[in-house]
Amino acid sequence: MSPEASPEVTPSLELERNEQKRLRLFLYLVPVVGFFPALLTLYRKVDDRREQRVSRLAVILSLAWVMGVTLTGASGQLSETTPLVAMLVSSMLTSGYFLANFWLMVQLWRRKRLWLPGVSDLGERLP
Repeated sequence: MSPEASPEVTPSLELERNEQKRLRLFLYLVPVVGFFPALLTLYRKVDDRREQRVSRLAVILSLAWVMGVTLTGASGQLSETTPLVAMLVSSMLTSGYFLANFWLMVQLWRRKRLWLPGVSDLGERLP
């Protein structure tokens, strides 16, 4: 009989599985790097709803950050305003992205709900 088919799951095994899931969630929230495993998780369509929600949140945050930095860089080159303003906005976007991910990691560590106003709501609407 295989270990997966056994009807009994010891509490220590269940605790270990929960901690592995939690570590995966931490990985998804690592700025820039966590985008790729989160995207892979969404592509594979994992059964765990919490893992899907955190993956969506990480992907949306990453894509919003990349789009914001790209647009501010392009506007700094194309507009008559000084590039200093575009660099300032870009650095604020980057700081906000890193702080949001750090705050979500702290919430995960405290075993609280991972939710950002607007971003989480958008993630729930996506397929």
